[in-house]
Amino acid sequence: MRTLTAALAVAAVATLTTAAAWAPDPEPPSSVSVKVKPGSSRGTGKLIPVAGAERLVAPLGVDPACPAKIDIGMRSDAEKAGFATMNVEIDAPLTASRTMLTSYLPPGHEVRAKLLVAVPPGTEQGEYGLRLRTPAQTLSVPVEVVTVDELENGGNLALRRPVTASSQHAGANYPPCSVVDGDRSSNGWAGGNGWNDATGRAWPDTVAITLGGAKQISRVDLYTLDTERYPAGTYGLRDWDVQAQVGGQWQTVAQVRGNTAGEARSEFAPVTADAVRVVALASNGANDYTRIIEVEVR
Repeated sequence: MRTLTAALAVAAVATLTTAAAWAPDPEPPSSVSVKVKPGSSRGTGKLIPVAGAERLVAPLGVDPACPAKIDIGMRSDAEKAGFATMNVEIDAPLTASRTMLTSYLPPGHEVRAKLLVAVPPGTEQGEYGLRLRTPAQTLSVPVEVVTVDELENGGNLALRRPVTASSQHAGANYPPCSVVDGDRSSNGWAGGNGWNDATGRAWPDTVAITLGGAKQISRVDLYTLDTERYPAGTYGLRDWDVQAQVGGQWQTVAQVRGNTAGEARSEFAPVTADAVRVVALASNGANDYTRIIEVEVR
């Protein structure tokens, strides 16, 4: 009996140790979350569709795990609370992650949700239509389909470029391509905005970005997980090397050690490279995984 008790105790300790090594509990995925916020009713009785942008740019040829995103929603100007519904339509062959948004809305309140727009291979470049329809009115949002080379990247050479990673955590939605989707915020953690490797406490981890040809670079900005719930000083990346692929060989061009911030900039002498790689060496705290939100190359 004492042997059995001891074995059970050892098993319990092993279970607790495994749980401690697990990634932090995921926050609600941004792709499915619906948020209602208060406002004031104008008493018109209308249900008004709203969008987070006047137009959406959707690049061709990107990883399907990282589609284009836009916030959509509706605002109730009714005098009484009730259920509200908005239909979502998009021109083929583009597809949207939802065809409808439904929510209970008090007067003046607004509901918002993330809409994902996928561009199938072979889609022709040009302008397509996204329509948000309520019984009161229709809001049209143009969707511009372009190649990655035609994107307005603001000088960020990594934007929407192909990404490969040493591993990917299977516990939630942590696609490597999300580190080049242009979203620096950690708010969508575990919902497609940020990469988490699959080898806790095992180093190094790597994420590599091809730049679409030889480009002169001198700076890499890295954004690691950093929210009120998951601060960078506890869950973010601490130590890493920045490498550039020059003439087919990886060269270390910068090193970061002891980082506790959500953002870290690495500047170095200009080099001409066709790819950039982050070699992660350690994270902060006990739950040691590599967690990267965004990488920008300039």
